[in-house]
Amino acid sequence: MTTAVAAPFRFFSLQVVRTRRLGPSLARVTFAGPDLGAFHSDGLDQSLSLFLPHPGQSEPAVPVELGRGSPGSSEAGSGRGWWQGWRELPDGVRAVMRSYTLRALRRDEDGNTAEIDIDFVLHGIGAPGHGATCAAGPAARWAAGAAPGSRVYVLGPAVADNRAIRFRPPGDTDLVVIWGDETAVPAACAIMESLPAHARARVWLEVPHADDVQELRTAADAEVTWLVRDAADGPAATLATLRGAQLPPAEHPYVWIAGESARVKQLRRHFVGERGVDRRRVTFVGYWRQGLTEEQLREQG
Repeated sequence: MTTAVAAPFRFFSLQVVRTRRLGPSLARVTFAGPDLGAFHSDGLDQSLSLFLPHPGQSEPAVPVELGRGSPGSSEAGSGRGWWQGWRELPDGVRAVMRSYTLRALRRDEDGNTAEIDIDFVLHGIGAPGHGATCAAGPAARWAAGAAPGSRVYVLGPAVADNRAIRFRPPGDTDLVVIWGDETAVPAACAIMESLPAHARARVWLEVPHADDVQELRTAADAEVTWLVRDAADGPAATLATLRGAQLPPAEHPYVWIAGESARVKQLRRHFVGERGVDRRRVTFVGYWRQGLTEEQLREQG
């Protein structure tokens, strides 16, 4: 007898239903699609692979047999073996792939996923009163121009508890400590919304502009500090702020750090080396690296 094992990830064909600017640096895009009923996630810092079209394309180019299979098929869109097929598509045609975290999902009356939100950092896209400080990448340009009906593919979770969720505090955790830059704000906010009332949390979130600060709702006993880079002196100021912070007393803290890779490593050293947090209780995720594109990061392994 053989046992069928569900693939943890699969392709979803989605389209934009609405967009909303959250601040000078962030935009929220809401997606829906007929096969989202198979999208299952426990939220938190759920990671996704997003496939975007190039300018002039009506939809992103992904391997046909992976992207356009029947939603009910066990193989079509399952995410198995897609990488090679995607890489073999011509440059300039192959869909732009970027990694994002799920900000939120909403279910229909039957409990199936009906919509998902993804928040985009608009690097290089100016907003009224805020000029661009760097060149815009393809994802930022796409998000800035996204409109209802715009099509994408998402390689996302088909099972709720999957390896692309990194936030996993041990059961004895008595304090959650979080730091994230603007790329980690969506995941950090989703995590905070999930914490129960008995949880304690100390949170630092760093954004480029004061207008990027968001209302963060949580049932937890949480102290949240927004750090605005306009008023800070870069990584050194962030480290100095955390070094000077007094954490609530805790026997079993858990630390989650996400954002620019070099800063994440620096802050991990602070919590492990300077504060004595057990390295096994520190989750650190480099979402991006200063000066490198996602393609360059992949080439480096």
